[in-house]
Amino acid sequence: QVQLVESGGGLVQAGDSLRLSCVVSGGNWRRFDISWFRQVPGKDREFVLGISRSDDRTFYGDGVEGRFTVSRDNAKNTLYLQMNNLKPEDTAVYYCAGKRSGAYWTVSNYEYWGQGTQVTVSS
Repeated sequence: QVQLVESGGGLVQAGDSLRLSCVVSGGNWRRFDISWFRQVPGKDREFVLGISRSDDRTFYGDGVEGRFTVSRDNAKNTLYLQMNNLKPEDTAVYYCAGKRSGAYWTVSNYEYWGQGTQVTVSS
């Protein structure tokens, strides 16, 4: 059973940085494309960025390229989301998710989800 566990969320001020972690267990994580999504109450889950399992190509959602980056630690089966120059509108619960096929930005393509970690950015 594949499991994803996020950590690293918290309360920061606008302009600060934060790094989230996603640990993948229970399977060969290189079988999956891994992405980060975020969600605020009352809104749909939003694609943040994703990384290809085959060539580590990164795909970005709206408004994060240049501020957010992703990296892997293969020895730890961990994916990191580095978020710089955070803005109040980045406030959300952040989820990591794994898929084997389909578009990165489509929520229904993802088979596995973490429980989420809260990021709050104050102005």
